[in-house]
Amino acid sequence: MEGTTILTIAIPVLVALAALVLFTTARRRDQDRTSGGEQAGDDDTRWRSRGREVERAAVLARTSGGTELARAESAPPAAYVPPDEDAIGVTRRQFLNRSTVGMMGFAITGFGASCIAFLWPTLSGGFGSVIRVGTLDDILATIKDTREPFYVPEGRFYLNPYPADAVDAAQRVYPPSVIPGMEAGVIALYQKCPHLGCRVPWCLTSQWFECPCHGSQYNRVGQKKGGPAPRGMDSFPVEVVGGTVSVDTGTVVDGPPIGTNTTGQEAEGPNCVGGSSEH
Repeated sequence: MEGTTILTIAIPVLVALAALVLFTTARRRDQDRTSGGEQAGDDDTRWRSRGREVERAAVLARTSGGTELARAESAPPAAYVPPDEDAIGVTRRQFLNRSTVGMMGFAITGFGASCIAFLWPTLSGGFGSVIRVGTLDDILATIKDTREPFYVPEGRFYLNPYPADAVDAAQRVYPPSVIPGMEAGVIALYQKCPHLGCRVPWCLTSQWFECPCHGSQYNRVGQKKGGPAPRGMDSFPVEVVGGTVSVDTGTVVDGPPIGTNTTGQEAEGPNCVGGSSEH
């Protein structure tokens, strides 16, 4: 059979089957609606009757005697019993809070103690205290043999001889606190350059202090000979008792003004830093 013939037969058959299905479905719906409506009507009547009865019973219960509310007598307050601390204990929140506060307090206390210790002046020894260096004879002998100042690292100063014939000129320039050391024959010079604070080393060839940072130069007793420094090297008071030299590093004395030259000492050889020039 050809495809056209098959379609001609199949299409009417399909249309007939579809019409039959639709007719059967519509008839079933009509029957369900009729039976369901009657049942629903009966149910509505029954539930309406039952609802009226419930409302009528509630009204009778409210209006009949013996249903008044009775006043309840308040119970007396219970006696206070303090809680048992052993039974309560410490909760985890309390433990964590107390631990946190305790650790913070410990840390702050340690930090504060370290700051106070850092800022508190050292009175038992070292820089900021009176340092006993040694005997004057031994110090001067060491300086003569090495041709270098006697350096005391814990006090950050140099010791150099001060000529006895220059004491009179020094009394007109220096404050009274450093004169006794000069009269004893020695001066203590702070190692820091008055310009910008660099440590000033000793130049063996020129027999001067010469700063490598910016070229400031000072003679053997710390008086400025050249460079940008605003004054001579600062010094510390010196005391010689029983031949023992003690230096008070807690008192810094400003160096002499520019142009001071009480000893007349000039460079004794080549300079280590640049050339000298007075400013």
